[in-house]
Amino acid sequence: MFRFLHSSDLHLGKPFGRFSGDLPALLREARYGALGRLAEAARQGGASAILLAGDTFDAETPAPATVRHALQAIAAADDLTWVMLPGNHDSLAALDLWRRVAADAPANLVVPTDAEPIVLGEAHVLPAPCTARRPGRDLTAAFDRATPEGSLRIGLAHGAVTEFSEEGNAALIPPERADRSGLVYLALGDWHGQTRIGARTWYSGTPEADSFKHDAQLAALLVEIAGPAAELKVAPVQTGVYRWASAAPDLRADDDVEARLAALLPPPAERRRTLLRFRPTGRLHLCGRTLLETAARAVADDFAWFERDLSGLAVQHDVTDLDQIDRAGALRRAAEALWAEAEAPDLTAEERAIAEAALARLYALASEVA
Repeated sequence: MFRFLHSSDLHLGKPFGRFSGDLPALLREARYGALGRLAEAARQGGASAILLAGDTFDAETPAPATVRHALQAIAAADDLTWVMLPGNHDSLAALDLWRRVAADAPANLVVPTDAEPIVLGEAHVLPAPCTARRPGRDLTAAFDRATPEGSLRIGLAHGAVTEFSEEGNAALIPPERADRSGLVYLALGDWHGQTRIGARTWYSGTPEADSFKHDAQLAALLVEIAGPAAELKVAPVQTGVYRWASAAPDLRADDDVEARLAALLPPPAERRRTLLRFRPTGRLHLCGRTLLETAARAVADDFAWFERDLSGLAVQHDVTDLDQIDRAGALRRAAEALWAEAEAPDLTAEERAIAEAALARLYALASEVA
């Protein structure tokens, strides 16, 4: 029996420059914390090793503190063996990075710099470290090399098997690589969402979410192998602290928009660790749109980050909405002009959308004054 934890794409040192305030630092710290959570998940699952399938670091030149903190966290988990595969973001071309790692690496860390098998008990881990950011060839071809008969052959690689590569590169790793090379398991990194490619091939995904591409708290994979011909047991283990979620409800004019929004939100206790992107579509009366915007604004500060984008909402025109702005005078004339532009067939869709947004804003301001 051999158990290990499969993870990848920690991207330590990722700047998260799209955010402001304290959030970038908090997200970076959560990624460091993922190393400790991986260690605890391995222990609880009875695993003896953690395989990191590339992109442990976000760049080829991470800050010295980024490297040091990572190595300290690994050293603190000295009851486990860690295998850190160079990926495309931290490829072997990053000579200074891997020299620093080699100089300070704890005894329980293995960094493969070639295709030489790594022996972990009965398991032989066959690594395919990235030689460059875009190697341009299938590095997993080296998995065909022989290992002692009866050994558990585990492949460890970083790259794309289909068009979903994070870098948009052409597929380089054959999806059937595990069968071709007689692997009991192929541990892959590069795609940040947990994905099963075949019976013996998985992308673990990143242990800590870093984008809205994967609408879930992410996890590592606990892998149990009873023998070369045995069925695998692969189980997700939650490791994420922050959740990145998207909500895009399709709304209609007769909807209770406040209730629809409330139903989409996580419980209050979870919001501080949630980044939410709210992008509704559909069609609302000006009153409903204003209620929705007010309700969204009221909960925004509950979240680590909250983005509301109502540009996908069209206006359901109703003359009573104009009466709420004003029944006569300059405001009424402005509202009617915007209404006319919003319905003008000779204007572009973008111009009509701008007119609708302006009309909605005018209605909201008039409601506040009232």
